[in-house]
Amino acid sequence: MKHKFTEKILEILENHFQENGEVIFEKSELLQYLNLKTKSANRGSKARGSFANLYALYVIIEDYLNKGFDKKSGYSKYEGAEFTKIFKRQRELPFGAKLQNHALNNRMNSEFQKFFQNTEFIPILRNLETNRYWINENLLKVKIGKKIFNISKVIIEIIDQYAQAKKDSFEKFIKTCLDLQEIESKNQQEVEDFIMKLLAPNVDARLFEIVSYAILKYFYHDQKIFWGYEIDKLNEENLKLFKTGRTNANDGGIDFVMKPLGRFFQVTETLDIKKYFLDIDKIQKFPITFVIKTTEDVKNILKILQENAQKLYSIDSIIKKYMECIEEIINIQILQKRFLGAVKQGYLKNILHEIIIQSKVEFNYKEDK
Repeated sequence: MKHKFTEKILEILENHFQENGEVIFEKSELLQYLNLKTKSANRGSKARGSFANLYALYVIIEDYLNKGFDKKSGYSKYEGAEFTKIFKRQRELPFGAKLQNHALNNRMNSEFQKFFQNTEFIPILRNLETNRYWINENLLKVKIGKKIFNISKVIIEIIDQYAQAKKDSFEKFIKTCLDLQEIESKNQQEVEDFIMKLLAPNVDARLFEIVSYAILKYFYHDQKIFWGYEIDKLNEENLKLFKTGRTNANDGGIDFVMKPLGRFFQVTETLDIKKYFLDIDKIQKFPITFVIKTTEDVKNILKILQENAQKLYSIDSIIKKYMECIEEIINIQILQKRFLGAVKQGYLKNILHEIIIQSKVEFNYKEDK
């Protein structure tokens, strides 16, 4: 598979290996893996970025280079990279501040093997007792004829270029948001159109979650409830929606929480019933509202989930209990409707401002001082 960033990969290979570059690209499973993982590089900030697995490779190969093993033998006798050091290093890389250890421990290897089912090599080697890591050197050495080419420096350069491309596209996105914020009072329609385009199936999952949160926050925030412990002493309180953490975080399947109702929201882009039931199990079958990155009709979504549940589970009472935990389905059309409603109430500027704030936090964006 070739895409726009493939040209950059081939250019880097040509700079390092001249006429052998394309042959090395075709023969290397690791380079083919990088090619698959970097297809979003030139598709703008709306395309999902792939950093966890790439950075797992990056930090271990960087350790390999720092120790000079690209120029000398003896890697098989090396004690390995320390987990604490490479874990800290991946969080220093662009967009890596909140990465977890999953990719280092297994996720990267699992995905690689999924793409290359007949491969004889596992990329990341790990000693569970010492918590030390190695890159599988067999994947760094590409043999053409009698000559062996080490691609370790190339891999580092490719990932650096990919991260820079994603950073550039995100900075462009932030600049557009800020520019729109400046002209919001003069050209409201342009701001509306920009946000509406972020409510689409092809939008980056993190951006979709951020935009969904901003819209729902201002959809609910002027709705009031009355509650209390005594009938003659009721409290009047506006509904408040809180984002519980970063997107893709290991937070038990709760993306937003509403106060004072204690209502849970989970943002997803899949109709895999296993994922829904897993989220429900994580919070012991407490009701959840699912915000889904799809244009599929809500009735069809529920029908699909019901049918898939029946295929997986044979007990009607179990299926009924799980399905009852789906409190509400919010699809793209509902979000669009709620967004336009909030705009009519004068909250367009607030929503855009919230998107900017949450995006900067999510993507670790720091403005130059």
